[in-house]
Amino acid sequence: MTSPRTRWVGLVVISVAVALIIVDSTIVNVAVPSIVDDLGLTSTQVQWVQESYTLVFAALLLVFGTLADRFGRRRMLIIGTVIFGLASVFAALAPSGEALIAARVVQGVGGAMILPSTLSLVNANFHGRERGIAFAVWGSTIGGMAAVGPLLGGWLTTAYSWRWAFGINVPLGILVIIGALLYVAESRSEHPSRVDLVGAVLSVVTSASLVYGLIEGRTLGWWEVANPPLMIGDWEWPLDVSPIPFAFLTAIVGGILFVAWGLHRQKQGRSTMIAFSLFRIPSFRNGNIAALVVSLGEFGLILSLPLWLQNVLGYDALQTGFVLLALAIGSFAASGLAGSLSGRVAAVWVVRGGILAEIVGIVIVALVIAVDTPWWQIVIGLFVYGFGVGLATAQLTGVVLADVPITASGQASGTQSTARQVGSALGIAILGTILFTSLAADLDASLESTIPDAAAREQVVDTVVDSAGTAIPAIEAQSPEVADAAKQSFSDATRWAALAAAGFLGVGLLATISLGSGRAREGADEAADAGAGAAGSGAAASAPN
Repeated sequence: MTSPRTRWVGLVVISVAVALIIVDSTIVNVAVPSIVDDLGLTSTQVQWVQESYTLVFAALLLVFGTLADRFGRRRMLIIGTVIFGLASVFAALAPSGEALIAARVVQGVGGAMILPSTLSLVNANFHGRERGIAFAVWGSTIGGMAAVGPLLGGWLTTAYSWRWAFGINVPLGILVIIGALLYVAESRSEHPSRVDLVGAVLSVVTSASLVYGLIEGRTLGWWEVANPPLMIGDWEWPLDVSPIPFAFLTAIVGGILFVAWGLHRQKQGRSTMIAFSLFRIPSFRNGNIAALVVSLGEFGLILSLPLWLQNVLGYDALQTGFVLLALAIGSFAASGLAGSLSGRVAAVWVVRGGILAEIVGIVIVALVIAVDTPWWQIVIGLFVYGFGVGLATAQLTGVVLADVPITASGQASGTQSTARQVGSALGIAILGTILFTSLAADLDASLESTIPDAAAREQVVDTVVDSAGTAIPAIEAQSPEVADAAKQSFSDATRWAALAAAGFLGVGLLATISLGSGRAREGADEAADAGAGAAGSGAAASAPN
């Protein structure tokens, strides 16, 4: 970006690259019920369609950030966009749930290449006040695409097919690649650090085994082997104990080894995947805990709402997109307020106010959930919730990094982004498990008088749960009484998932008590640069997955 004009056009290209990730995520949320109906996904596969992308994205974020610094940020951006686009083609053509999940895994790889590259490119090409303006434009693009995504996804799914929800990524990706080649200057670190390959492998093993255990536990059995047991081809799990405890054990051992290995490399003065030394700073340590827990509560709820709106209230994908638009509008409105409060109200209080608004919004949604809830009641709750998301995520990263030395702001920002992504992955896993487990238990109890035979009742429950609720309309044609019970149970389960999300956000709010004011860096131009970079990282990390 040699000229001012080229630099700002390049910023638009970079913003569209990030928006590519946002659009894909929001479109998938709306399209999930149609995908379930077309491909016959089980409820576990529904979780994996979203979880596989988020998990891979979170696990590889730091790795590709380091590689981008070494081999070139524009190059990494272009490679990531190509991979993301090709994976989108395979997702659009997927003949089965397994193929779609595999495509989503590859999309996660591409997304993990794109995000840190865009952050580094903005940091490398803008300075002083321009950097703050650049991140404002970048964040506005993200907010706008977050609002457009549900509508675009709903329209494509309703008018054409859910497959176009993935196909739309191809022309957007082509625009990004051409724009990056023409308007984005290449940049790389003058002193790049080596990639910690062992740490990278340990982080992937830890996160993958943990999320696998959380999602598959209700299917394979939390302790004893479920019926049917785990089958991989012709091979059957041979033990009486479920594989899930072994998955959790792997996660614990992997996490311990990851920390031990990182501390070992740190003592040798070598690069690490996570900025372990910075965890001695109370605001950084507690802020990352808050970021993880808040993200867990924020994005796990997005799994259940589209399913409930379409399968219980009977909305189509486009109508669901209009309802979810309230969340994006609230978040977009909050970004303007957060900017006006900057310098007048301590950032940590803006964060706390945002989290509190999120809790209030989710509680409103939980209280009004019923089989006949009017759309406007849900919209009110989602707007308040989205407003809180906009306030909290706009300021949290700056608060977390307030006491971090400027020279370590890059690695600290990457660590905080990873904490958010891990929280998002855990949110989908935990709240999805709460949703489907409570649905099964509640529906089984409510059908005892209608279907006295346990085997027949279990078959109905499994049909509703395994289809993630999409079987309810078909059941209604055969037995309205059973369908009514299924709708009520799905509503109750969605309410429990919402209240669980509010509970996690409450824990996140408590974790902000020990955070500083976020003003430690104010007063110097270099400090402003670091703060702007941190704010950009927070905006990206807050985007849906």
